[in-house]
Amino acid sequence: MRGLKGKVAIVPGGATKIGVAVVEAFRAHGVKVMVADVNVEGGQALVNEDVSFKQTDLRDDAQIADLVAATKKEFGRIDFLVNVACSYLDNGMTSTRAEWLESLDVNVIGSVMLMQAAHKELAKNKGAIVNFGSISARVAQTGRWLYPVSKAAILQLTRNQAMDLAPDGIRVNAVSPGWTWSNIMDELTGGDREKTNKVASDFHLLGRVADAEEVANSVMFLCSDEATFITGTDIQVDGGYGAMGPERAAPAIPLLME
Repeated sequence: MRGLKGKVAIVPGGATKIGVAVVEAFRAHGVKVMVADVNVEGGQALVNEDVSFKQTDLRDDAQIADLVAATKKEFGRIDFLVNVACSYLDNGMTSTRAEWLESLDVNVIGSVMLMQAAHKELAKNKGAIVNFGSISARVAQTGRWLYPVSKAAILQLTRNQAMDLAPDGIRVNAVSPGWTWSNIMDELTGGDREKTNKVASDFHLLGRVADAEEVANSVMFLCSDEATFITGTDIQVDGGYGAMGPERAAPAIPLLME
């Protein structure tokens, strides 16, 4: 894709499965990447001539400032922020105040503080930001409050950022993945991708979960010159989950005749 080669990206959450896919996609397009994550072992495993790692907790403004400074020192510029980092902490209606604050701090506020710290560089380079929403932002899900609410907030944040950063030449968009072969899916199923696809098939028109690389491809598009007139929007990389609505990928009427 045009307009990526020679640029520099910061990817918070870059040590996750989806984050790694984003990092590798950037590398394939000639982009240097600074991975920011609390997972030191996973982050350091990605380091090579095109990728650096900075241990970063997005709840700490000093660490965010250090991340931006380290990226500028290492690579000389900052063009893209891709906010993959996420907390899945969620106890639904029983979630405590501390848990609500933890979720919002990681999932929403941390990315805003990073944008503020990197704003000067992004404006200078007419950069782009890609936030991560979710299918969970648009529907009610049993027993889940913190994650869906934070993801819905991210989609509104994306619109607000797009409006206020447009005069600086900074585009801001979001991607909302459906079920994706990610860390959480891996953990919940004990690494059983076949089982994950089987469970997902009723909820996705394409009958499976996404590969992390498929999500990363949408990020590359939004950062590239192919998307220079796109800002303030959300790409649903969800295999038809959102189009299905309350239906499932199987006829319901025959169930009435059993």
